[in-house]
Amino acid sequence: MSKLILCLALCLALIMPAAVFAEEAAGSDETVRLTVWGAQSTQVVLAALINEFKQDHPDKQYDITLKAVEEPDLWFRYREDPDSLPDIFAFVSDRLIGLVEAGVLLPVGQSREAVIADNTPSSVESAMVDGVLYAYPKTEDNGYFLYYDASVLTPEDVETLDALLAAANASDKRMFMDIANGWYIVSFFFGAGCRLDIDEAGRQVCDFNSDAGVAAGEAIRVFTANPAFLHGDDATFITGIGDTICAGVSGTWNAAAVKRRLGDNYRACKLPTFTLNGQQVQMGSFIGTKLMGVNANTVFPDDADELAAFLNNEHAQLIRYKVLNMGPSNINAAAFEEIHADTALDALMDQNEFGIDTKTVKDAFWDPAAVLGQTLIDQSQTDIRALLDDMVAAVSGR
Repeated sequence: MSKLILCLALCLALIMPAAVFAEEAAGSDETVRLTVWGAQSTQVVLAALINEFKQDHPDKQYDITLKAVEEPDLWFRYREDPDSLPDIFAFVSDRLIGLVEAGVLLPVGQSREAVIADNTPSSVESAMVDGVLYAYPKTEDNGYFLYYDASVLTPEDVETLDALLAAANASDKRMFMDIANGWYIVSFFFGAGCRLDIDEAGRQVCDFNSDAGVAAGEAIRVFTANPAFLHGDDATFITGIGDTICAGVSGTWNAAAVKRRLGDNYRACKLPTFTLNGQQVQMGSFIGTKLMGVNANTVFPDDADELAAFLNNEHAQLIRYKVLNMGPSNINAAAFEEIHADTALDALMDQNEFGIDTKTVKDAFWDPAAVLGQTLIDQSQTDIRALLDDMVAAVSGR
């Protein structure tokens, strides 16, 4: 635990350019030169961890440069300039397959078995393609669940969507969900058992126009027609929660804001069940992990792999939770008492049981899914099967 205290102290103190940690060893053939990309919010933590890593390896000289690049932007940076990628970089799991197909990622080296044993099965799976571990799980908190106002709703109200909407209507309040967004609309289709996957030929497989999918589409149409339903973006949710909104589907990125708005009435839980063909079924969700990979073209593959392993071990993940409130993928770190006392992370862990990883989704899915959601919100199409046939054709490129 002394290392944890040391690193936390460093994180608070090191508000300075990352270059301060680069050792001036120009001209030395023994200097290991690495560049690391990570999100802006993680720069101070990364700097502290890198400093600790170097202290643990006094026999080597390192020149390590940090640069702020957001995880979702990594793919677009690569598409613009494949040669620009650094030695080590953070990215989101839905880009794993594309990076593997491009030959960008170096498979995890000597720590492979430890990574598999130490992290949750779902986070390990999110970093694998065809049984090969291509990246280090960093967090397992990129999903969503239900926030609610305990002054309006009871734990029993939020067990089912029907009860939640009834209670919201009785209090003249609204339930928020961004249905015109592929990230969220899948909740109903996954709950119905529909498939969204990638086949052996690399094509998107989507059966949302199956009988089960049609039933899910009808459930969405009924939901969006309810007077208590409200859609919009994060700003709509945050400004309304605790006022006109009594419940909303969102993720941990909004936890602090929701907690400020609700105060003592702040609650969160897994998504509710919904009525499908007369039965209650659990709403599903997307699970997204954040990963860290090593560039297959790095000049220092062993050193880069060792540093990436250190930046994502149990100790590092606890630091990220302590300082940045990021949910660990490491099993021991996730068992930390404070994390289970974290309302949002606890709700997310409950919902993740019903989630599907976003690495099974190709770019072609998102726009047709958004159009589907908006059409259902507008109530402008009564032939749900025809609507879903069009959506599936657009997603699968047929």
